[in-house]
Amino acid sequence: MATRSATLPIQVLDHGDELFLPAFTLWWREVVRFYRQRTRVIGVIASPIVFWLVIGSGFGTSFRSGATGSQHYLEFFYPGALVMIVLFTSIFTMMSVIEDRKEGFLLSVLVAPVSRSAIVLGKVLGGTTLSTVQGLIFLVFAPLVGVHLTLGSFILIVITIFLVSFALTALGFAIAWPMDSTQAFHAIINLFLIPLWLLSGALFPLDGASWWLRFLMRINPLTYGVEALQGLLYPGSEQSLVASLATLLLFSLFMFALAFLMVNRRTTKPAA
Repeated sequence: MATRSATLPIQVLDHGDELFLPAFTLWWREVVRFYRQRTRVIGVIASPIVFWLVIGSGFGTSFRSGATGSQHYLEFFYPGALVMIVLFTSIFTMMSVIEDRKEGFLLSVLVAPVSRSAIVLGKVLGGTTLSTVQGLIFLVFAPLVGVHLTLGSFILIVITIFLVSFALTALGFAIAWPMDSTQAFHAIINLFLIPLWLLSGALFPLDGASWWLRFLMRINPLTYGVEALQGLLYPGSEQSLVASLATLLLFSLFMFALAFLMVNRRTTKPAA
């Protein structure tokens, strides 16, 4: 009995290594792979900046947000541009799932004695880390729209961006896993994910939309990410931060569970 008890911690440690070591390896591979492709880094950051400056300056002072009072559109659109960076990074990072399948790397991981949970955890956390960092880099432009962050608000913004990144990365993983074509992946993004961002309150406030748009925006989980960022960047907004973060947390857990089920489902089609 004593011998059996002594070996129990070792067995637990081995199970932990089976999950966390492969997950860490895949996480690190995603980070290194992304930042070695400098054009992707520049494109992910530059595109939302161009959108933010061009669209924000174009609407200019002709826009007044009913949700936050008199506000220049450049200020209103800032949280939406931040979420756009997170969306682009999270989703396009998971395109690596399709690339790994074509290159044979995914097959080698699947036949290795590695839990499929580690594959999901490593890939999703890798994309989440990248999109969170990219979003935080965009915060250097906050003073240009009159935003001055405190330590407390910065921590809450990091949590918000992390939850949005995690949910969108898990969603991108679930979409990319059954696909073997990057063209099909782009088609899904254009059909589903871009409208998801457009109906998040990033471009126009919820209060000024028609009733059917308000309904779609209210059931859109990404809306609560934009609202949380608006409330943190511009204190005094009417949005409930607790409700927004709770919704984002549930959205993140649901998307991760979906990605986990996609990897572990039984199918006659080869996984790689």
